Formats: sequence, structure tokens, C-alpha cells
Amino acid sequence: MSRRLATVCLHWTNLVLLLMLLAAGGENAPLAWAFSIGGLGMVVLAIVGGIMNGPGPKLEGFLRTAHQWLSRLMYVLLAWASIATLSAQLHVPVPGPDARQVLLTLLAASLLHGCFHMWRASALNDGALRRMLP
Repeated sequence: MSRRLATVCLHWTNLVLLLMLLAAGGENAPLAWAFSIGGLGMVVLAIVGGIMNGPGPKLEGFLRTAHQWLSRLMYVLLAWASIATLSAQLHVPVPGPDARQVLLTLLAASLLHGCFHMWRASALNDGALRRMLP
């Protein structure tokens, strides 16, 4: 499996697992473990191979500069959500908000992430969504 395909599959799988985990109230152990492992797997893949995205040639100004930092922030948030969820399953407290609050924050950030990339695909026509389809 190529790194790109692994990244795309983990990207969409993590979204589905996040939605299912929140719908289950965070109390479903298999979903929590699957989300944590998938999320950490995606983060490790990004650390080892680098983040596989770019601002695209049509993105300009502040958004072009902010794009790389916002992408890194999404990975940090995914790692934090994965670790918080895993620690809740292991009954090991971690500092900061509880796992559900971090998962809801990740969901909100994911919605903004999706809206931004839909805007890129429609207004800029830069293929942002096409790159994330398997």
C-alpha cells in the first residue's frame, strides 16, 4: 500500500470512527481503541514521511502562509484526541480536558477543515478534494 493511499484511508476512517465514537457517547471500547490506533497511526505516518498536503498554487496571501500551520495543528489535535481517548480506556488520567471535550474540539476543527477544503475545491478549483479521494 502506498503512503498516499494509507494516508487517505486513515483520513476518512478516522473521521467515521470519530463520528461513531461521539454518537456512542465515547463509551464503546472497540470504537475508542480503533479511533486511537488509527489516529496515532496517521500521526506517526505524517511524522515519519512528512505531511502529504500543500497549499496549492491558487491559494494566496495569509491562507497560503497559514495552511501549513493549520495542517500541523490538525495533526496535533488528532494526536491529543487519540491519546486522551486511549488514556480514558486505560483509566489513566492525563492533564487537560477530558476525552469527550477533546473529541468534540477535533470534530469542530474537522468541520472547519472540511469547509475550507470544499471552498478550495469550488472557489479556487485547485483539486483539494480530488487529492483526498481514494
